[in-house]
Amino acid sequence: MNGFISVLKREFKGYFTTPVAYVFLVIFLFLAGYATFEPGRGNFFLARQAYLRPFFANLPALFIFLIPAVAMRLWAEERRSGTIEVLLTLPLTVTQAVLGKFFAAWLFLAVGLFLTCPIIFTVSYLGDPDWGLIITGYLGSILMAGSYLSIGIFCSALTKNQVVGFILAVVACSVLVAAGSPPALDFLSRWVPGFFVDIFESLSFMNHFDSIQKGVLEFKDLLFYISIMCGWLIATVVLLQNRKAA
Repeated sequence: MNGFISVLKREFKGYFTTPVAYVFLVIFLFLAGYATFEPGRGNFFLARQAYLRPFFANLPALFIFLIPAVAMRLWAEERRSGTIEVLLTLPLTVTQAVLGKFFAAWLFLAVGLFLTCPIIFTVSYLGDPDWGLIITGYLGSILMAGSYLSIGIFCSALTKNQVVGFILAVVACSVLVAAGSPPALDFLSRWVPGFFVDIFESLSFMNHFDSIQKGVLEFKDLLFYISIMCGWLIATVVLLQNRKAA
């Protein structure tokens, strides 16, 4: 436990020792605000309703690029600089190191989502929003962010090159976001049996996120995101343990 906490503290503080974290936060907040209130896209003012659906609807697309950018350095930089060998010889397990890095990055992303509070205040000023939908929307957002992040951490552990890790994570996240879209399902149905199409659709981030942001909290949706995070993190631990043994 001490090793996990030490890694978490070191990694979380590390985000704010360089300008990268602040640049990420500024870009994220700008894009989130613009996508929400820009009439041609967010359609907030044209709808004449006090709700945050445009904000939540755009998060999956924003996360595709922004979260892999956060995750790409977590292990790739350790491997490139050679500090991974030092880290893995410290009195902590590989699991503690992986979880420490994951929760530090997840906490950083939670800070970014928390800083979108002015959007909530604006909507509250303009009308009377459904606070239940806002709460479930943020819950779904943080769970989805953790799922993206777990994929990004695995991709970062695959390579020493941060750019390669970033690209791999973007592709993997894009596939899981597009998994529930009708064009993707129609294309896939031409090549594989319907059983596999149904499995592919069930892996869609969007389908599960849409249910949560509509205020429908079902165990299957929560289990989906928890399973995604656990699965990719376990894969990362196995990958690093194999390299440590080699």
